[in-house]
Amino acid sequence: MHADPPIWDDLRVLLAVHRGKSFLAAGKALGIATSTVARRLQALERALGRPLVQRGSTGATIEADALSLIALGEHMELELEASRRAPDIKRISGTVRVSASEGFMRPLTRVLARVQYKHPALALEISSESRLADLARREADIGVRIARTTSAAVIEKFMGQARVAVFAARSYMERRLPGARLPRDLAGQHDWIAFDRTLDGLPTQQWMRAYGATRFVLRSTSPTALEEAVVAGMGLGILGEAHGATLDLVRIETEAMPPPVDVFLAFHREVKNVPRIRVVVREIEAEIRRALA
Repeated sequence: MHADPPIWDDLRVLLAVHRGKSFLAAGKALGIATSTVARRLQALERALGRPLVQRGSTGATIEADALSLIALGEHMELELEASRRAPDIKRISGTVRVSASEGFMRPLTRVLARVQYKHPALALEISSESRLADLARREADIGVRIARTTSAAVIEKFMGQARVAVFAARSYMERRLPGARLPRDLAGQHDWIAFDRTLDGLPTQQWMRAYGATRFVLRSTSPTALEEAVVAGMGLGILGEAHGATLDLVRIETEAMPPPVDVFLAFHREVKNVPRIRVVVREIEAEIRRALA
């Protein structure tokens, strides 16, 4: 028996069996025959002088005293991946401009901070805009928005839907709405906070009117202004479910739920393979999908 530690080629076979729970799945993952998986593991077991894998009717399981080898394999895998990516990290440089409405600013800033930490040569610009930046005219490199593009030059990826609900401040409820329920026939008697009239095409805006809202005491293109108005007790407003729950607000029960908001990630076709754009798009996409899950 040799005293040398297992090399990566040995450990990656053991790691594949651990993850796939069978020799067949391990072989498919590695692109080798099942017989080769078995032969490699037998050689590793002989070299270490002990069994590493237990095969049964439910599949293959790693022996408890071999789990330290799994940890070693995972560590080597991470190190090799970091080493492989090192040249890419050094190459990622230049400026990436991201455009989004103000409601996306907090999560976007957090994810862009992580991107810049990983790629120090990268410079980032983020614009908070009530209108959609024209990506076809290169007003920005990447856009996060809740409305679809009409340009064939822009790639648009549907990220998911943000659930929304009607919220009110406790102070407003004390004055105007004793219970946390708003029937449709009473909606016209209440004060509402809404986006500017230029955004009346949004599904949430249309829902308000369809539900009976007529008295809009404050309109704005700024999601932050709408949120602050609701918190201040000016009226009822539609906010994201998750975000509204973090504020000292009461969710109002309605006979029909406001429609969820579609979220899209967009960028120009000509820049989709530019390394700096691809890196930022990947990170933003992962963060948005996680937040909307």
